[in-house]
Amino acid sequence: MTPETIYYLPGHGGRLGTGLGEALLSRGYNVSGRETVGEFKDIPFSQQVAIIAEDLKTYHWHEDARVIANSFGAYLFLNAQALMSPYVGKVLLLSPIVGEFSNEDNGMGFIPPHSGRLAQFAAGTYPVPQHCEIHVGEHDWQSNPANVTKLAGLLGLNATVVPGGGHMLDKRYVSAVLDRWLG
Repeated sequence: MTPETIYYLPGHGGRLGTGLGEALLSRGYNVSGRETVGEFKDIPFSQQVAIIAEDLKTYHWHEDARVIANSFGAYLFLNAQALMSPYVGKVLLLSPIVGEFSNEDNGMGFIPPHSGRLAQFAAGTYPVPQHCEIHVGEHDWQSNPANVTKLAGLLGLNATVVPGGGHMLDKRYVSAVLDRWLG
């Protein structure tokens, strides 16, 4: 029997075979998706989103399909979802970027391309994935839990706020989520 393939979108600068991708591979899954480095990173955001939407529609459009997206990868997925019918497979979003963020304590911030678009989509007729699970850390300044839960609510989804968690969720927590979600 051929191992199941999971479509994975890592965070900014992420690779398919490290971190979460490595955890999937060690569980016996094949991993496909888009690394957010190199050639893919260098193309315009709108093209990245279109490529992801095409990948999903062409190769991962069935009820047993699974998508895992982390941080900026989740932002890419959410924007790609806007170009498709509601995704029919299962989606797991971890520490999703849902728009602009900043942290006054460390003076850092980030404005992703089209940073207000998801909120606009959510206020309209956004094609919500049929099976979507969201997890965000309580102290995540990049994926502000208030913004994540607000967007989730607008989309009719639930977001789990992980007590004490930051942007990089605890490995044991993520492992438990993966074991349950994949099971």
